[in-house]
Amino acid sequence: MVLNADAISQQSLPKHVAIIMDGNGRWAQARKRPRAYGHKKGVDSVRSAVQFCSKLGIESLTLFAFSSENWRRPEDEVSTLMELFLFVLSKEVKKLHKNNVKLNIIGDISRFPSSLQDKVHDAHALTCKNTGLQLNIAANYGGRWDIINAAQTLAEKVKVGELQVTDITEEALTNNMSMADQSPLDLLIRTGGDYRISNFLLWQAAYAELYFTETLWPDFNEEAFSEAIACYISRERRFGCTGEQIKQLLAESNTTS
Repeated sequence: MVLNADAISQQSLPKHVAIIMDGNGRWAQARKRPRAYGHKKGVDSVRSAVQFCSKLGIESLTLFAFSSENWRRPEDEVSTLMELFLFVLSKEVKKLHKNNVKLNIIGDISRFPSSLQDKVHDAHALTCKNTGLQLNIAANYGGRWDIINAAQTLAEKVKVGELQVTDITEEALTNNMSMADQSPLDLLIRTGGDYRISNFLLWQAAYAELYFTETLWPDFNEEAFSEAIACYISRERRFGCTGEQIKQLLAESNTTS
């Protein structure tokens, strides 16, 4: 079955895509550069992914920027990641706001420097009323933390008599997880060649399609993203689609925007 771009857009595109952005360090090391260089180069791929999703009309993009386990990395690398995160929040948020992107930082930010926490709050305030792509950045995030946090919230309500134990249902837990107000996760992508989800969106990914690619994150461009979407469509709707068709959809979006 041959689909035109309009049919793909209306019937098949995922509403919510998440990406584990892996391979920055290896990308840099292959070029005999420090790992920090790879993380900085990865910011370009973030910009590309945001533009790609905005053009396709995808509702939510969730990026795994810093896991709760990343604190175990070498101190200089953690410091670089914090500085990079601060830089991006300072320099990129105005561009996101201009493009009607709503930025959400999910995770426990209490461990971050106060200057970074302030930037997060400012970014939320600036973009909170935007109606375009919802960009979720998972920072100091872990899927187990997310589940525990939701469970503790419900337990507190039981403790004060607002809920009965029997009220703790799958729906109740879902409603207290990160991104509960957004579309369910449809597609989870991991770059860099590893085949695991590394404690990312454990609850939300229950029924998501999983896509693994050898491509390292700094090389994950529009073409690579198109192939991931095409693979999702072929699995989800039981008919074939190519990366070229996704590119056609992007081209049509550009001519009408």
